[in-house]
Amino acid sequence: MVLCLLNAGCGYQFTVEGPGPVIGGSTGRVSQGPPVRMAIRTLKNNSFEPTLEIKYTRYLRQAMQSVGSAEFVDEAASADFVLEGAILSVTLPSLAFTQTQTQESRVMVTVAVTIKDRKTGKIRWSQTGSSTAEFFVGATSTGAAETGLQFNRVLQDRAVEQAGQLVAADLADRFLGASDKGTFKVNEEKAEPAPASKNFVSPETLTPQEDLLPPHSMNN
Repeated sequence: MVLCLLNAGCGYQFTVEGPGPVIGGSTGRVSQGPPVRMAIRTLKNNSFEPTLEIKYTRYLRQAMQSVGSAEFVDEAASADFVLEGAILSVTLPSLAFTQTQTQESRVMVTVAVTIKDRKTGKIRWSQTGSSTAEFFVGATSTGAAETGLQFNRVLQDRAVEQAGQLVAADLADRFLGASDKGTFKVNEEKAEPAPASKNFVSPETLTPQEDLLPPHSMNN
């Protein structure tokens, strides 16, 4: 997918390379079993991008719900599993740059997630996903510097969002595969034994036969 945006006022051109975000994974598979009941905690943000944890947590929730692999609940007490994680890094290496020619930049994001059994605290699944999105900015000599910086920021933010959607879709697809393999099978508690009938006498409670005889039989 190639997105182009021409701004006649400042002479910039914007393109984002790659297949584009496909929420829920590129395979189009859906869960074959009941969804996992899960509570998701807001991702920790170890990057310098403000409020990014809110967006990336939403992308992850949407991606996992779209493949039918998870049913998110608001309260952890109502969930079987708890998902938590962190945005480990967001970097913007320059691929090509000159003062007079097109600048090419790449956004690289890395996200790590862990899913724990709520009752036992045991880690059932953990993954680290990475994704990239690239953008181009071409400046002309007539472009205002302030306008150019603002427009560059718009392009960068869009690329950061796209990379987050892509990594969420990738993690959701991996989660679906693990779910199909039974990784998140809930351990069913043993059923309580049926109450004994009032007419039932357990063998362990039987006393010697003579103790069961009527009192007048023992006197004879």
